[in-house]
Amino acid sequence: MRVTASKLRENVYQILDEAIATGVPVEVIRKGKVLRIVPDKPVSKLDRLRTRKNIFVGNSDDIIGMDWSKEWTELK
Repeated sequence: MRVTASKLRENVYQILDEAIATGVPVEVIRKGKVLRIVPDKPVSKLDRLRTRKNIFVGNSDDIIGMDWSKEWTELK
């Protein structure tokens, strides 16, 4: 995330909390220079994944016994 110093001053706690939660560094632009605020302990990529709902419609147990041989073809 890249913000100006004025924007950082307006929302300092919100921006810092977001950097801690996401692990994404905050870049602050001040007098043409870029300063970085980086969380001490980076958050893993898996922790940053969004939760997705309703991806599979139906009962997931139904796909266990399905015969997929008709759907697969040999690579050429």
